[in-house]
Amino acid sequence: MGQNRVRGEGTRDRVRQARELGWDDSLYGEGGEAPKGRTGTIGRQDRHDRPAGDDTATAEDGGGGTESGHRRGGTRRGRGKGGKRRILRWVAAVVSLLILGTAGAGYLYYEHLNSKLKKDDLNLGGKMREHQANAAGQTPLNILLIGSDARNSKKNQELGGAKETFNGVPLADVQMLVHVSADRSNISVISMPRDTVLKIPECKDPDTGKTYRATKEAPTNESLGRGGPGCTVATWYELTGITIDHFMMIDFAGVVSMADAIGGVPVCVEKNVYSRNKKGQGSGLKLEAGTHPVKGEQALQWLRTRYGFDDGTDLARTRAQHMYMNSMVRELRKNTKLTDPAKLRNLAEAAIDALTVDKGINTVKDLYDLGEELKSVPTGRITMTTMPNFYSTRFEGKVEPQPGDAEQLFRMVREDIPLDGKAPKKRPTTTPAVSKDPAAAPGEIAVTVQNGTGGDGRLAEKGRATAVAGVLTGKGYALAKADSTTNPQKKTVIRFSNAELEGDAQAVAKSLGIPLTSVKKSTEVTGISLIVGADWRQGDAYPKSTAQQDNKTPTSAKPLNGEDKTACMPVQPGFTW
Repeated sequence: MGQNRVRGEGTRDRVRQARELGWDDSLYGEGGEAPKGRTGTIGRQDRHDRPAGDDTATAEDGGGGTESGHRRGGTRRGRGKGGKRRILRWVAAVVSLLILGTAGAGYLYYEHLNSKLKKDDLNLGGKMREHQANAAGQTPLNILLIGSDARNSKKNQELGGAKETFNGVPLADVQMLVHVSADRSNISVISMPRDTVLKIPECKDPDTGKTYRATKEAPTNESLGRGGPGCTVATWYELTGITIDHFMMIDFAGVVSMADAIGGVPVCVEKNVYSRNKKGQGSGLKLEAGTHPVKGEQALQWLRTRYGFDDGTDLARTRAQHMYMNSMVRELRKNTKLTDPAKLRNLAEAAIDALTVDKGINTVKDLYDLGEELKSVPTGRITMTTMPNFYSTRFEGKVEPQPGDAEQLFRMVREDIPLDGKAPKKRPTTTPAVSKDPAAAPGEIAVTVQNGTGGDGRLAEKGRATAVAGVLTGKGYALAKADSTTNPQKKTVIRFSNAELEGDAQAVAKSLGIPLTSVKKSTEVTGISLIVGADWRQGDAYPKSTAQQDNKTPTSAKPLNGEDKTACMPVQPGFTW
């Protein structure tokens, strides 16, 4: 079930069929003008509404605006009934996780589904590192869920409208990384806002032979149009260093019937809510305060509602989607409403019709086997999060990864640390005693600095050895010098060759704020060697959060537990009735 780059005959044709089922931005959009006062642009304008935003709307003023930019091939005017927009993308993105979580129902054994399983290459970028097994020899499982907005089929064009966007370049507007722990005890999910600005690596389309050059900064959803889902996988790896085993790309055709097949998904609002203002913006969702099962069109309205929830931003919509997803998983796991074989068959076929997977998943049976690995994970050990982010001051309507918090979240997943805070307790480490050997004066201590920032699987940060050597020089260590040798390390370390240098090595660590636990004797070095690890990719000061290593999920990730039945959406002022 690992990575597989072997091409299958005719696979690209199948991919085109998958993209014909498409995703529709109109399932999210609710009209409005782009907010003013931001600066900067990135390449072509994105065709979707803003991610989370400070464009809070009220029923009286219609909000500060929504979508900025337009799609290649046409303007965004004249959408009219575009209220049925992007939400089916998200609904479909849930499908693959639901298949895995409920595979025990047995319907995935139907062999005729194999002929409908569409495949594409896993990774169109650089090579990803292999997983490192834990003490028991187990390895984690990482699956990237991608929701494509392509709409090239008649069915999805009818659902989506926006004729000017038909047959356009697809965007990866839903991206969720599902991490299953090595011991299969817990699941962590990270959602990335669709307008996150980041580096997209070079991607090579194996079918056309076209090479897409790396971008310095671009919206992450553009990665899908650079050769296919394998470029979106490569983009995640570039940012997070998390090895991805599989992807599941979803379109929304046939997924509308899922909520009906389940029998409804319970959701909660704190007050009466009506997502509609005087300008006609909103999803049309109308619910009384409390918990209600939603299905069909009402389920779609819930998932696409922005105006009316919390502060009226896309991040509020994301939280509502997380609540829905957790509730949907709980309903499916009950298996009380899915006892009708015909409904099970229709649900399975709708899911497979909407799914494209990597070539490492050869058959529907492989999907079932993945489900067998996952079904023992209780919903109470599922944690939904959003990548910590901040509104960019450089690029209008975009967000960027939050320094510190985003890396903390990625590191915990890389190191297989549960996001629910239930990691096994480790024995307390003993802080090394301060060396009795007095340190020499800084100007007399020679230090060789190496770049090890590629230790998390990402490309090494250029110039780090030189930069840190310069920091040491500024602190009086005139003999510090950079070594061009790369030496990948997850964490920054200081090594010394003999006991007489221990005091000097500890003095170097103290001057940089590096903990003494990172200073050790080694026969593999001569003198004192400082290796700048992946935990110190930027800045002159060693990160305090790295030094502390508290292994706590950042509150900015807004974690939501899968068993939390008390979650209830706040209602935005002006959208009550």
